[in-house]
Amino acid sequence: MNTVRVADFEIGAGNPLALLAGPCVLESLERCLYIGRTIRDITRRLGIPYVFKASFDKANRSSFNGFRGPGLVKGLEMLQTIKDELGVPIITDIHTEAQAAPAAKVADILQIPAFLCRQTDLLYTAAQTGRVINVKKGQFLAPKDMRNVVDKLLEGGNSNILLTERGASFGYNNLVVDMRSFPIMRSFGYPVVFDATHSVQLPGGAGTSSGGNREYVEYLARAAVGAGVDALFMEVHDNPEEALCDGPNSVYLDKLEDLLKDALAIYNIVRPRLA
Repeated sequence: MNTVRVADFEIGAGNPLALLAGPCVLESLERCLYIGRTIRDITRRLGIPYVFKASFDKANRSSFNGFRGPGLVKGLEMLQTIKDELGVPIITDIHTEAQAAPAAKVADILQIPAFLCRQTDLLYTAAQTGRVINVKKGQFLAPKDMRNVVDKLLEGGNSNILLTERGASFGYNNLVVDMRSFPIMRSFGYPVVFDATHSVQLPGGAGTSSGGNREYVEYLARAAVGAGVDALFMEVHDNPEEALCDGPNSVYLDKLEDLLKDALAIYNIVRPRLA
């Protein structure tokens, strides 16, 4: 099992369970700093390595009028401020090859959205930045198909790879998580992440936006940790009803610590098997 170094910690091979968390999209700087600072303090208490996540652009919104974020230039400025003020690494999405190099100057991890996970040029260009690359498995892919994604990144000269499960299409506006995907993807030799909040999303389920069932996040997160993942990915917000993106599937900030305590208790049982 390869490990992936992010800032001053490693993910995979029985290292501490990591958390990638924050709001879906960059909102106000003040709100992002508040959410990030609170999560950072929680993870420090629990001994969990933490990466702040937020998107500068959500290019795959359900509606043309959906809030996309501040854009590349302003968004990267905000992410740099968050990184500097909180002292934590950053993960953010890229949607085009042109975004890879500028985003890599700020982000420690470049994330490839699920809808774009097969885009060869995007994967290859992202890999060439040398940053850690986190690829979300498309809702339309079988876990074994992610082997081809890994190979594309390796062709780009980059073995700093994370693979993320975020559910598979199951009828209209519904997703289901196949727990077999974790050992299957982990067999490729790279750490596996579980996106616990997008997995309860109802894509397009609210007509012009996505719906979600956040009440199931804790159950899926516990199950995934028991199945053997190396990190959790969660969208977290202090008031999901006010979130500008993916509020219905975001975890309440004040519920996060208890959720993570449960996950850690399970992780400590399975951790020896992950080394």
